Amino acid sequence: MRIFENPVMLLTAIGERFGPTEWVAIEQDRIDLFAKATDDHQWIHVDPARAKDGPFGGTIAHGYLTMSSLTASSPT
Repeated sequence: MRIFENPVMLLTAIGERFGPTEWVAIEQDRIDLFAKATDDHQWIHVDPARAKDGPFGGTIAHGYLTMSSLTASSPT
């Protein structure tokens, strides 16, 4: 993983393309913990039995959980 230790170092990367990271599985326990932390217990996120018959065939991660994962570091 490349680390930019100060803004000047970040400027040296202008014009570079950063490749994709590895896939990250977001398991139900992580979704449940996020629901608890944000008090968002919508069934589409936390009720696998009900979500099975929903539009996606199972639970889905919260949008904010997905977005917050953008800043996560890849394991090295």
